Amino acid sequence: MEAEALLRTGWWDGYVNRTSEHCNWPGISCNEAGRVIQIYSTRLAVSGSISPEIGALSSLLCLDLPHNALVGELPPSLGKFTLLEKLDLSGNSINGSIPLDWGNMKRLKQLDLSNNQIRGPIPPTLANLTNLKMLNLSKNQIIGPVPSTLGNLTNLELLDLSFNQITGAIPREIGNLKNLSELKLSKNKLNGSIPLSIFNLSRLSLFYLDSNLLEGPLPQEMENLKALSFLDLSSNKLIGPIPSQIGNCSVLEGLYLSNNHITGSIPFEVFTCPHHTLDLSHNFIEGEIPHHFHNDLYLNDLDLSHNNLTGMIPESFWFLETLNLSYNSLEGPIPEYLSYKFSSDSFWGNKYLCGNLPDFSPCPSKSSNKLKIVEIILPVLFFLAFMALGVLLFLRSRAKDNIPEPNVTKNGDLFSILNFDGRIAFEDIIEATNDFDIRYCIGTGGYGSVYRAQLPSGKIVALKKLHRKEAEVLAFDKSFKNEAKILSEIRYKNIVKLHGFCLHNRCMFLIYEYMARGSLFCVLAYDNEAMELDWIKRVKIIKDTACALSYLHHDCHPPIVHRDISSNNILLNSNLEACVSDFGTARLIDPDSSNQTMLVGTYGYIAPELAYTMVVTEKCDVYSFGVLALETLMGKHPCELLVSLSASFSKNIMLSDILDPRLSLPSDRRVAKDIVFAATVAFACLRSNPKFRPTMKCASQEFRSRKRPVADRLQAISLLQLKEHDLYMDDEAKIQSQKSGEIVELHASSST
Repeated sequence: MEAEALLRTGWWDGYVNRTSEHCNWPGISCNEAGRVIQIYSTRLAVSGSISPEIGALSSLLCLDLPHNALVGELPPSLGKFTLLEKLDLSGNSINGSIPLDWGNMKRLKQLDLSNNQIRGPIPPTLANLTNLKMLNLSKNQIIGPVPSTLGNLTNLELLDLSFNQITGAIPREIGNLKNLSELKLSKNKLNGSIPLSIFNLSRLSLFYLDSNLLEGPLPQEMENLKALSFLDLSSNKLIGPIPSQIGNCSVLEGLYLSNNHITGSIPFEVFTCPHHTLDLSHNFIEGEIPHHFHNDLYLNDLDLSHNNLTGMIPESFWFLETLNLSYNSLEGPIPEYLSYKFSSDSFWGNKYLCGNLPDFSPCPSKSSNKLKIVEIILPVLFFLAFMALGVLLFLRSRAKDNIPEPNVTKNGDLFSILNFDGRIAFEDIIEATNDFDIRYCIGTGGYGSVYRAQLPSGKIVALKKLHRKEAEVLAFDKSFKNEAKILSEIRYKNIVKLHGFCLHNRCMFLIYEYMARGSLFCVLAYDNEAMELDWIKRVKIIKDTACALSYLHHDCHPPIVHRDISSNNILLNSNLEACVSDFGTARLIDPDSSNQTMLVGTYGYIAPELAYTMVVTEKCDVYSFGVLALETLMGKHPCELLVSLSASFSKNIMLSDILDPRLSLPSDRRVAKDIVFAATVAFACLRSNPKFRPTMKCASQEFRSRKRPVADRLQAISLLQLKEHDLYMDDEAKIQSQKSGEIVELHASSST
């Protein structure tokens, strides 16, 4: 009976004749009695709706189907799962409301319905789920108030209702959740004041109330939150001064109070918390910035912009990584060390400031300037003499070993250090990263970790430090130098530049230009940042990536295959322009060799033929580019879509259905044509037979030509038409495809 119920879901259509073996079906686990106790999607790509018949699985303990292609409404029959302990349907396209009958799942410990299209209010019957430890309803379309009955869920450790349309006041009963460690109510329409009962939650670590309509003063009782590490109350209507009691939050790492109506001065106690980030911008704070700091402050990022602060800039801001004091009424000199560390925009809007930065007047001279010059020049001269002596000794030692001398233009100039074991550069790196402190780490990959480093010159670079196990392999030195030499010769606007490298004490580094907005993957993962990427920017990212790969494949001699194209390896600068990065797995193609290699790349982007041929060609990059292009248009990895395209019902999926729902469909026909064109290129690159895929040179030339198909509106184009369109096929490939019945005509006339 359970096997038949599973078949009626439509998720296991290929197992009709194997009902006696349903415990061995993918994504199914059974107990010793042969009853289904778990359904999970590790090996199962789930599409379609949740069939009511699934309620027949009365022994089910876990239903775990996140990030699939589920649609339709939530069936009330799931309320029959009285033994269920985990229900995770997050990251799907489920709509409708949460059924009242779900209050019967009394053993439920985890309920995650986030990232769907669920509507309606939170049913009060959820208060019956008293064993719940995690309730996540974020990123839906939930309306109405927060039920006060949720205060009955005293075992709750995480409550996330953020990114909805919830209204009303926060119920004081939330203060009954004594085990709560994470409370996230951001991006709603909550009003009223913050209940004081919440500040009795002694285990609360993450507290997010930003982007609501909350009013009233900042409570002094926040000092009771001893475990609080992040507090975000930004973008509300909070008033009054900052209570000095906040200094008692001994583990507070991030405090965000921007975009409120906060008045008064900044209490010194605010700086006694071990912040990494303090954001008080866009308020009405006045008075001077506290000047006396201890040397053990942990503050990295400080934003006091758009306030009414007066007085001088403290001399104690040397420990900061980012600083924004713009648009206040500060006066006096900008400390010289800050002039080297930060740009003018950190200080704009303070008309009485002076200093050695563009757009600022020089400060009046003082009689002590000559003495200061002597105090500066003498140490510099001693330092240069010492370094010159060190360089001479180093060159002599290299000469004794018959090793060619490197060319170094300036001592300590990291950007001139190529093919050089730079001790100076190494010391600069150690100092800039505080000996590779985790705070400076901005990413970790299979070959090493990446750090953000600000050099003494003020330049910011991305530093790729190889994992220790590779740095200790002596034979790796040669391949490391070869890779660095190849990369140093690449000069293309959409490829991350290599500034230099360093081999020192068995440590190896590649020093790249720094990309301020991080990876495409991270930008797409967060709604606010993803919505900055409009359709024009997304098509341009696809185009620029195609041009960069074309350069590597067709303009480098010999050609270079990247082998790991993914959204993690597409980096964005401050203007959200794309650059291809991370050539840690790139290798030269040798046309005279078999090109056999180990299977490398990122799961979900690897060309299907690599699994059995183990032969790397440019067409492997082409396939990965196709996945990346779809991911850019969809706003998420197209793993479920790639599976569904092999099924016959893919003809019913329209292009408009898969586009990122966080962006409205374009009203400009030219933009719509660009989207259709980019999708057509993507599907051409995803053909299973590599011979039928276009070259990256062909794809990039088409992007540059600005020729576009004269297409129907987006809602009229199916994915099957895009998939089976014959764009980019040569005559021989078209004949082979037509013989196999693979080609259909796109409902558009192409001028390409």
